[in-house]
Amino acid sequence: MTQYGFYFDATRCTGCKTCEAACRDGHDLGTDSTYRHVYELEGGSWSKDEKGCWITDSYTYYTSFACQHCDDPACMHVCPTGAMHKDENGIVSVDIDRCIGCGYCAMACPYDAPHVDRSKGHSVKCDGCAERVSQGKRPLCVDACTVRALQFAPVEKLPEKGVRADIAPLPDPRLTAPNLYINPCAASRPFGDTECRVANASEVK
Repeated sequence: MTQYGFYFDATRCTGCKTCEAACRDGHDLGTDSTYRHVYELEGGSWSKDEKGCWITDSYTYYTSFACQHCDDPACMHVCPTGAMHKDENGIVSVDIDRCIGCGYCAMACPYDAPHVDRSKGHSVKCDGCAERVSQGKRPLCVDACTVRALQFAPVEKLPEKGVRADIAPLPDPRLTAPNLYINPCAASRPFGDTECRVANASEVK
């Protein structure tokens, strides 16, 4: 089986959130929902030196992610009907005819990728724009990124310099073996870092 994954270059990302907008609009998700999120991380502090001049060790960076289409997806393990499954490209998708909307997938996923759409009665999530990929196209978020910070391809074809989802605020990548590879920027902090904070928490709930 081919395994597709995302590559995110944090050295390029400007935090414009065009990837979010493309996902929201392309999947007709409305104004308050999207399968992709851009987290704004910040940390450090300001202080004065002995001459009264301000000095700082503050930093800011961005992390863009959606479903990681993990090698060991927590959502699949807890799904009682087998609705959550991997396709021939390793993309984790929801079989809406089998999904009963129990929400176990949403509770189990450490990336908060799936959630239950109560109006539809089943779970919804990023499927890597599987239909577009089957047509030889790229996911909407990848096409929309103006600075080419996102890629989506079989993992063996992704840039080798990426680390496997080891960046705050993401969880320990050993939990599910996510197929997200990141080129961290100079300001990036590794997963588990407790000093950086999400500056746009209200946007990414």
